[in-house]
Amino acid sequence: MILLEFSMSPLGKGESVGGYVARSLEIIDNSGLDYRLHAMGTVLEGEWDEVFAVVKQCFDAMSRDCDRVTCSIKLDSRKGATGRLAQKVKSVEEKLGKRLKSTESPPRNDAPATGTDRRES
Repeated sequence: MILLEFSMSPLGKGESVGGYVARSLEIIDNSGLDYRLHAMGTVLEGEWDEVFAVVKQCFDAMSRDCDRVTCSIKLDSRKGATGRLAQKVKSVEEKLGKRLKSTESPPRNDAPATGTDRRES
């Protein structure tokens, strides 16, 4: 099973590229693969051909109206392992004996209600 983390964005389209990223997330969400969106990219879990097919679909969609596209990909392959998106985070949390801020866990009870860091208040 593959964990593939990628970040793709157009160049030359201004500072805000959220609309382009949203189109990619629509493709990812419709793929049926397990995924996690985070602030700097998206992690997909699936077989080799499945995850790369999704990346290609995102690239093809972005390339339709963008002359230049940048993409960074990081890959982790582990035979026979499934459910790693959540399990990898859970394993670290168990070793630490506490929940951490992540896209895998709901907010901690001690997290500020406004979503801001308490150190700033």
